[in-house]
Amino acid sequence: MVFKWLDERLELREFKDHFLSKTFPAHPTFLLGEIALFSFITLVVTGVFLGFLYEPSSKMVALFGAMVPAAYASVVRIDLLPMGMIIRRIHHWSAMIMIAAILAHLMRVYFTASYRKPRELNWLVGLGLWTITMGGAFTGYLLPYSKFSVTATSIAYYIAKSVPWIGGWISRLLFAGTFPSDGTVPRFFFIHVMLIPIALIGLIGLHMLILVKQKHTEPISNKSKKEADGGRRLIGIPIWPEQAAISVSFYFFLLFVVVLIATYIPLNPIETYGPPSPGTPVMRPDWYFLIVYGFLKLIPGDLSFSILGGKITPETIGGVIFPTFTIAVLALIPFLDRVKEPQNYMANPLHRPFMTSFGVGGGIFLGMLVVAGYIDVLHIAPQRMLVYTIVASIGAWGISYALLRLYNKKRKGGG
Repeated sequence: MVFKWLDERLELREFKDHFLSKTFPAHPTFLLGEIALFSFITLVVTGVFLGFLYEPSSKMVALFGAMVPAAYASVVRIDLLPMGMIIRRIHHWSAMIMIAAILAHLMRVYFTASYRKPRELNWLVGLGLWTITMGGAFTGYLLPYSKFSVTATSIAYYIAKSVPWIGGWISRLLFAGTFPSDGTVPRFFFIHVMLIPIALIGLIGLHMLILVKQKHTEPISNKSKKEADGGRRLIGIPIWPEQAAISVSFYFFLLFVVVLIATYIPLNPIETYGPPSPGTPVMRPDWYFLIVYGFLKLIPGDLSFSILGGKITPETIGGVIFPTFTIAVLALIPFLDRVKEPQNYMANPLHRPFMTSFGVGGGIFLGMLVVAGYIDVLHIAPQRMLVYTIVASIGAWGISYALLRLYNKKRKGGG
């Protein structure tokens, strides 16, 4: 009776026939997208809980007989609540997993050439999701307002300020004046809980709409199957109810893993670092910012010059030019690797020597930058680490390209 009443008004049966009858590919790599989506759902739920208890202010309040910023005090009180600390940890690790899942998903799309026509737009949407998720993690960094988080955020402040010509305006806009100011924490809180979730929801919705319209790419082995109907029919599991049941089960399994991680792996202990003070603690950013941090380590500190009145500093090169150039190269890939006919099946990475080796070399380069973030611990001079990075990246590209060329030559020659 209820379904009939709703169906007469919302046409639920038509919605079911049009959308829920579609199929989901039975390939394990497609779960990477679901991991990112489910992590975002967990972030929203735990974020609502934390938002009720967090005070986005740097005004001084009393905490255990000492005067500390209100933001710092509210996080300490959250950690003292039953389940407070574990929920904050779940929020943190869900963000980590979401960033990693989107990155792994982008790698799967890249190596299988699933960004090709007609899926160029969804590749750009995926890059946007990854970039904005990183922005969400960055804005969340400051909110505990401990000595650690303030020190980490100050690096980003000087990077923003180093943008030629408009750096002062950008830094004042993002940080509400000179960092740290009374408006910085409320500004970051607004961006973190309002602007970024709205942007993520919009991009996720756009991604899903495009996916429904274009369908997933499939393993090339499906092309010859009878049920593929000449490539017009997607082979997989019906979304309703089979895939829905699998997705719900997978979400609870993912939640179990996140809770397990949150139980045994702590966050940066804000009580140990304490509230902001003139001293600078020894710290490194989380893994997803280590690439930029490592690149900054390799740039000579005295490298500086001017162009048309704008000053280029090491912060400009490592924190602005390098990330922008990297994202631009990734965004251009679908338009450089073009095909005439639509590609609805995953390409074999072994059959794409140049693009696969380019991805391997690029991955080694970024991995070496992560290592560069620890050169002080490893006692490696920046100049030597720069040589190691260049040699390892070019070597990985050259060796993988030569091996793949040889493999394809033998494959085509029947050897």
